[in-house]
Order: sequence, then C-alpha cells, then structure tokens
Amino acid sequence: MQLYTDAATAADHHSAAGILLINNGKQQQYHSPLPVSDNHTAEFLAAIAGFKTLIDTFGPQQTVFFYTDSQIVAESVDKAYSSHFAIELAILLNLQDQCQLVVTQWIPESQNHGAHELAQQGLHSKND
Repeated sequence: MQLYTDAATAADHHSAAGILLINNGKQQQYHSPLPVSDNHTAEFLAAIAGFKTLIDTFGPQQTVFFYTDSQIVAESVDKAYSSHFAIELAILLNLQDQCQLVVTQWIPESQNHGAHELAQQGLHSKND
C-alpha cells in the first residue's frame, strides 16, 4: 500500500489535504478541507487525514509506504519528536501504530504531483 499526502494553504490560511492511495496498482484519490492553519500544521493534518482514510478504507494492519514532500513531517516521524507539532505528531504516530508496518519517506515536491493536485482541488472546491 502506498500513501501520498500533501497540503495546500491559501493566503487566508484556508487549507486542504490531498490524499493518494495506491493499492495493488489501483489509485484512490481524495481531497478534503482542513482547519485554518499554517502550511506546516496543514502538512501534519494532511498526513493524519491520509492515515485515517487508509485505515477507514482498508482497515488497520496494513503495510504502508508513506510519502510526503514535507521535510518536517518526515523528520518528525523518523525521530518520533517535534517541539512545535507535538500534538499533531502524537496523533499521526498513533494512527501509524495501527498499521502493521509504516515506512516513511520524504520525496521532492516534483514526485508528489498527484497528492499536490488533489490538495489544490480541495482548496479550490472550498472557495467555490
């Protein structure tokens, strides 16, 4: 199972998550509004939304390759520590603990195009 997440944040701090799940070569695409927040918080919230969607759709005990273009999310998960995003990280790690195995990898923005586009769609649908 592959999970790609991204967040988009507008100038007024409205944010949306883009979630791309790939299971056995089949893609499932989601976007959803997020609470008003700064971009870093939105990236954590997008990751949380992604894991909630994955668990709700496929159940716990999945082996997950999690890809994010947010260095702060990837590094915080790797260290299991964040001074500024401790609450969001704790929620994310709790969700990841429900999975059999999670491998988190930072990827450049250029390799996260699917989740990025979904986040943009979510942001624009909120403004419609």
